[in-house]
Amino acid sequence: MSRIQTLLVSLVCLGLPLAAWAQSGKIKIGEYASLTGKEAAFGQSSHKGTVLAIEEINAAGGVLGRQLELVSEDNQSKPGESATIATKLITREKVVALLGEVASSRSIEAAIVAQKYRIPLISPSSTNPKVTEIGNYIFRVCFIDPFQGTALAKFASSHLKARRVAIVTSVSSAYSVGLAKFFREQFVADGGQVVLEQKYSEGDKDFKAQLTAIKAAAPDAIFVPGYYTEAALMCKQARDLGLKQPLFGGDGWEAPELITIGGKAVEGCYYSTHYSPEIPTEAVKTFVKRFKDRWNGETPDAMAALGYDSALVLVDAIRRAGSTEADKIRSALATTKDLEGVTGRTTIDAQRNASKPAVVVEVRNGEFRFVQSVAP
Repeated sequence: MSRIQTLLVSLVCLGLPLAAWAQSGKIKIGEYASLTGKEAAFGQSSHKGTVLAIEEINAAGGVLGRQLELVSEDNQSKPGESATIATKLITREKVVALLGEVASSRSIEAAIVAQKYRIPLISPSSTNPKVTEIGNYIFRVCFIDPFQGTALAKFASSHLKARRVAIVTSVSSAYSVGLAKFFREQFVADGGQVVLEQKYSEGDKDFKAQLTAIKAAAPDAIFVPGYYTEAALMCKQARDLGLKQPLFGGDGWEAPELITIGGKAVEGCYYSTHYSPEIPTEAVKTFVKRFKDRWNGETPDAMAALGYDSALVLVDAIRRAGSTEADKIRSALATTKDLEGVTGRTTIDAQRNASKPAVVVEVRNGEFRFVQSVAP
């Protein structure tokens, strides 16, 4: 039995106060995700990881002697929808906590609502620092962009040997703007030069003007802190224009659609993420097998792994709290320490963030291949 399987068994009600046994019915957990729309690959993957964790916990006996019920809603990858959904899940469904989202902008929307109603929210993979700054009921189980930006800057200098970099930022994405900022600061501090910065908006499909300007600036590499759809299109158009420099990005590139859309143009490109199925640990090997068994042979990506871990962290907090009261769950979440999951051990710091290593992945022969880990 793996350590994670042992944890699942330990989540079963054991030696709880009589008040906990008096509670009855399923424990409702809310999830909001981009199940359709432009970032559906993110939401679907994270959702599958969360579902797997909930099913395994229920099969092991649940928590506090009760089964869990995951109430999922689709925000369609649209601005504004997450706040509406969070309100519905809290006020109508009476969920004890919320899980979501992947995109930082949509997590911020829901976090404002969750903080207002004093309901715990855990983002699996939103990396913008502003998410948890919303308030003391907001948590995450992933690293944050100040670390990710620093890790990417060091990777660009050491692995890519880049001294001159161009940056292409989505001005409509809090994630993209923040990651660009933290990368820029570290890269320049390390002696590098940002020779040109170009901008675009989410949903844009033509980047030829920005890439033509970049070609004239002749950087050693091109940093694209955006999401997979625009990143893949940008790689294609860069190669069409004769740009041969490596393009690289953050965890927003993490989706099979990067290769589906980008094809051969994304070969030799890199991105940072939270996990790789190639990491040779027992926890990862076991998770990959169970995920493939549950989801028709699909290999879990980082969003799936973080979705899984977000559910583990929440249920562990409910177990330690001995209650489904929101304030008690919040207090337990804040004291999470060394909880083993698929993406490593989760310890929640004073700002309600998790310190985790970053993983760098390369697209090679049409596959995502592990390159290196970067410690905090």
